[in-house]
Amino acid sequence: MLRFASLASGSQGNCLVAHVPDAAGGTHLLIDCGLNLRDTERRLARIGLAPGDIDAILVTHEHGDHAGCVFDFAAAHNVPVLLTYGTLRALRAEGKLHHGIRTQLVRGEQKFAVGGMEVSPFTVPHDAAEPVQYVVSDGAAKLGVLTDIGISTRHVEQMLSGLDALVLECNYDRDMLWNGGYPRWLKERIAGPFGHLDNQHSARLLGALDRSRLKHVIGAHLSQQNNKPEIVRAALAAVLNCEESWVGLATQDEGFDWREA
Repeated sequence: MLRFASLASGSQGNCLVAHVPDAAGGTHLLIDCGLNLRDTERRLARIGLAPGDIDAILVTHEHGDHAGCVFDFAAAHNVPVLLTYGTLRALRAEGKLHHGIRTQLVRGEQKFAVGGMEVSPFTVPHDAAEPVQYVVSDGAAKLGVLTDIGISTRHVEQMLSGLDALVLECNYDRDMLWNGGYPRWLKERIAGPFGHLDNQHSARLLGALDRSRLKHVIGAHLSQQNNKPEIVRAALAAVLNCEESWVGLATQDEGFDWREA
């Protein structure tokens, strides 16, 4: 059994938990940790976990809303951090790396195991040093996480096909972004090929996937200024041919509670 929950999703901090149970408690992984330490601990408790339950942190890239608390949490709770060399180098240059933290380098196309979980990183176009996203599996069910990407690629679509659950970036509505108050350079960065996905591009990506096994689709990383939950649900439901209420959302304040893939 593979289950997953979100502590938070959005520009103020992202953190997702994946869990494969066994008789000894199983394997718990964090994917990113962009909240502050106390908030991360508090939100773990909200879903029934203690910091000591976490076996490792998978980092997607160095931006603060994904990696801002990674080394604070790792140092406080003796948790190893798994990340690409480019991400490690960028965080080290920012002075974020604490002395004595265990790190393990991730290569963009090389699978590895953490306890009872298989992890498949994959490279994505985003304005970071060496960004990856992840598919995790218990050997049967698969969960894909895609939260920071400017444009889809054939490789991304191959990695996200045949999943049981997908957490998919739906960052902005194009009209809201371009008619909003952000400076032009920021609008161009967000909408560019190394920025973020808008709702319609996310829907087209979803439409390109093998969706035959999907039990969960969750819109994530929604902009609080440039998006609305009802627009996200409508865009994804149109592709899935389902009721809009079936489409899940990962929010900044609540994330989402445990789901089983």
